[in-house]
Amino acid sequence: MWFSPLVFSSTCIGVVASLASEHLGLKVEHKNPTNSSHFQDEPSSSGNMQFVLALASAATLVLPVAAQCEDYSKYSTKPQGIPSAGVLGLPLMRPPPECRTFNSSSVETVIDQMKKRLKDPDVGRLFENTFPNTLDTTVKYFSKENNLAFIITGDITAQWLRDTANQLAHYHSLLGQDKELATLVKAVINNEARYIAEYPYCGAFQPPPESGLKPTVNDWALGVTVNPPVNNQTVFECKYELDSLCGFLKLSRSYYQATKDPSFANDNWDAAISQIFRVIEEQSQGTFDEDFNVISYYNWTGGNGALSPQVPNRGNGEPKGYTGMVGTHHRPSDDLSTYAFLTPANAMLSVELAHLADALDSIGRLKNVSDSAREWSSQIRDAIWNHTVSDGVFAYETNGLGSQYLMDDANVPSLLSLPYLGFLNKTDPTYVKTKDMILSRRNPYYAKGKTGPHVDTVHPWPMSLISAIYGSDDNNEIEALLYTIVNNTAGLGLIHESQNVHNGSDYTRPWFAWANSYFAEMLLDLAQRKPSLIFNSPEPYIVGKDA
Repeated sequence: MWFSPLVFSSTCIGVVASLASEHLGLKVEHKNPTNSSHFQDEPSSSGNMQFVLALASAATLVLPVAAQCEDYSKYSTKPQGIPSAGVLGLPLMRPPPECRTFNSSSVETVIDQMKKRLKDPDVGRLFENTFPNTLDTTVKYFSKENNLAFIITGDITAQWLRDTANQLAHYHSLLGQDKELATLVKAVINNEARYIAEYPYCGAFQPPPESGLKPTVNDWALGVTVNPPVNNQTVFECKYELDSLCGFLKLSRSYYQATKDPSFANDNWDAAISQIFRVIEEQSQGTFDEDFNVISYYNWTGGNGALSPQVPNRGNGEPKGYTGMVGTHHRPSDDLSTYAFLTPANAMLSVELAHLADALDSIGRLKNVSDSAREWSSQIRDAIWNHTVSDGVFAYETNGLGSQYLMDDANVPSLLSLPYLGFLNKTDPTYVKTKDMILSRRNPYYAKGKTGPHVDTVHPWPMSLISAIYGSDDNNEIEALLYTIVNNTAGLGLIHESQNVHNGSDYTRPWFAWANSYFAEMLLDLAQRKPSLIFNSPEPYIVGKDA
């Protein structure tokens, strides 16, 4: 029996809860216990995971197989398993071993090692639920023979370039020692390379034909006119979001950094990289040529049943001037951009192009692409500093014609996540001032924290709190943010898309793999740089290196 996730939009609202979380109506009173003895008595998950899923063949994984496996979109909405020994008694939300969509013994090892060291059983249970969530629930198709894998977002049966990169990011340090996991990630890269080579402006895709899975009908895309035209048997949604291409670059170079295996860079990958540079070149141009003719390589009309409104200027959006940055049509939230030059997406692009150049130089191929990547990386970085900083803070968007938009969105990339992206250090004065602005009334979507334009102003995103943790070295701030998340999972022990500040049981998307992965990735980061905050001892934990 296949998981058949409910199909609805994955669009996002941009929000961050502030340190004054109690003003949002979110609980922050939960304190870290100092004794982990109760936690150590909990059953280990590794024994169960000795079970290996039966495969349709040695090369192709078709998931899951048991008739009793409940659809995870339903399974995730009610408490399961044995409660944790902590104050919250969070449930174990992993599907039974026979219903998990991919098994990795190295992942189980990390879970057991972290559980032994985390001093709060509730934090440990959240890690146990979130760290394997992508592998447990979202590997819809995987074929070693075809070198293809289809990873869904969770409750939407489509593969987003952006989501997939983030869903797999916390496994990168395991790829060098876990051949099966590395093979899965390489298959994801190859599948996405094929998508991008054909439709570089699109960000969400249907299952590959080899999978035998039926394409999903996306009602919100049916009435939208897209140019260049797309085939909805391949494309789930064709919103052009620059960060989607950045996600593919990040996934590719992270795979190589971890494995030193150059075989990911095949003909499909080369074609995708060529298309990415075509998009970069096209979208760095202004809206008008010297004779005021519109330069349009991509447009998307919106309206006609889509979640986004009708797009001005015949689907081309607001005019933009040349800056040296690369324009985008939609934000990482899937919302329309107000102005084309999205600062955090360009910051991510600058970082990933530099990494791409390093990887290509190490492999010893495509010297011309490597040189171009370095040039663009430097140009974009300079343009960000020259065109997006005003009164000492980064604007979220600018149009190159004198207009800037001061706000932030909750998804990654965001202004709050600039240190996580690797664009700058969290102590950078411009970042510090920008962070203060984001968490103040200067941000139009601030409500004792940061809200966003997508749905309303009362649904903060836990993901944004995670970005804030990456952007802080202050122990009190980090702990307050961490426990705002821990105490507000609606009793389910999973990280949701958004949470109502007035009603903890009102949340969106119970099954949102990206948010779960990002939370687990953040805990692993704290395990290295702030071990005393989450462990009973000051010794750091490094994935793949600690026993």
